[in-house]
Amino acid sequence: MIYQGRAWKFGDDIDTDAIIPARYLNTSDPKELARHCMEDADPEFMDKMQSGDIIVAHKNFGCGSSREHAAIAIKAAGISCVIAGSFARIFYRNAFNTGLPILESDEVAAGVKSGDQLQINSADGSIENLTTGKIFQAKPIPSFMQELIDDGGLMAHVRKKQLQG
Repeated sequence: MIYQGRAWKFGDDIDTDAIIPARYLNTSDPKELARHCMEDADPEFMDKMQSGDIIVAHKNFGCGSSREHAAIAIKAAGISCVIAGSFARIFYRNAFNTGLPILESDEVAAGVKSGDQLQINSADGSIENLTTGKIFQAKPIPSFMQELIDDGGLMAHVRKKQLQG
């Protein structure tokens, strides 16, 4: 899968409260969660971002609460992919369970600025900064995990497999 969009850069330890503040967790509606995506990290994020854009962060993205709402909010906001130096383990799993593509790369986190145009090939893990021409390499998304993303997350994947018998 190829993803292309503008990078939005964040630092270390972006926790789930920064991604979707707890005060909005009285709903599981993806559209409502998306309205407040990244609000505590950048209050104007949803006004500035465009569908298909990419979040780039440093280490430990998604730390904090185990809530799936964080990955749901990012996906529903229209972010096509998240690249970070590392992810909190529960966020990593929640991302794939909700069908949100994520890649780990310290080099991208250090070598990309907000506003750079990125093109990502999740099959081979290549990430091209179209603004600077620099090419990075992340671990590709394993094919069985890419299948979860392509199906729209774990529940949609299980339903698909059950229908196939």
